[in-house]
Amino acid sequence: MSDIFSGLESMGLGGLDDVKIYEEEKKETPKDGANAAEHVVTESDYIFDKKIQCPVCDKEFKSKTVKTGKPRLIGSDSDLRPKYSGIDSIKYDAIVCPNCGYAALSRYFGYMTTAQANLIKENVSTKFKKQPEENDTYTYDEAINRHKLALFNSVVKKAKISERAYTCLKLAWLYRGKKENLPAGSEDAQKECEKNEMEMLTNAFDGLSTARSKEDFPICGMDESTFDYLLADLAARLGNYDFAVKMSSAVIVSRTANTKLKEKARDLRDRIKNKVGK
Repeated sequence: MSDIFSGLESMGLGGLDDVKIYEEEKKETPKDGANAAEHVVTESDYIFDKKIQCPVCDKEFKSKTVKTGKPRLIGSDSDLRPKYSGIDSIKYDAIVCPNCGYAALSRYFGYMTTAQANLIKENVSTKFKKQPEENDTYTYDEAINRHKLALFNSVVKKAKISERAYTCLKLAWLYRGKKENLPAGSEDAQKECEKNEMEMLTNAFDGLSTARSKEDFPICGMDESTFDYLLADLAARLGNYDFAVKMSSAVIVSRTANTKLKEKARDLRDRIKNKVGK
């Protein structure tokens, strides 16, 4: 699988610059007329430490979690990647037990069979090195490594193909986010991010396509129409335009798809036709 899991040995890297997005909020001027100090909102203001119990080792730990309703949604990419003001919430979606090394996306973390727990104990916990205490926020590199560990765990525990594919999609989004936040003049690093993103998008598309024929809806929390739209967009990004047009057209004529989703599907189909001249 290429070098997808490279970097797990360096989880908890020191010396990495945190990517922080600041937003200023003005406080009211005190009654005494003195100038009030402006509070600078940082990424750490959007997260809190949530208590989690590991289903593998049964130990309790704290995991950084985005506060519900705190960040403001400002939009999304065409492949449904959400974008918030002040924070990239995707960085905090992988939960990692610091004691045994079990990791998974938040929606899957608590689901565990005895057989899966044994597989993780044998293939992950016996090799896992306890990580140093975390900083207030995650850098993109730290978040990527956490999601890589979640992906590795999903393979080890023989999770549903959709879980593995969805974790790949989250990794692709993280590489995109990292690229967007690189400083000017980082052409080589940007190209590396693009390469890694495309690799993970390919893995996500392959897995999600397989999951559609083998699993029941909802899949990854998505209904059939939303799932098909996502497949169409991923196919378009990977250059599989015929499949993308087919799937987007299916969404447009669907009786269950909402108006907003149908409009997104139309936009996608039109962009593809304009690009390939069909």
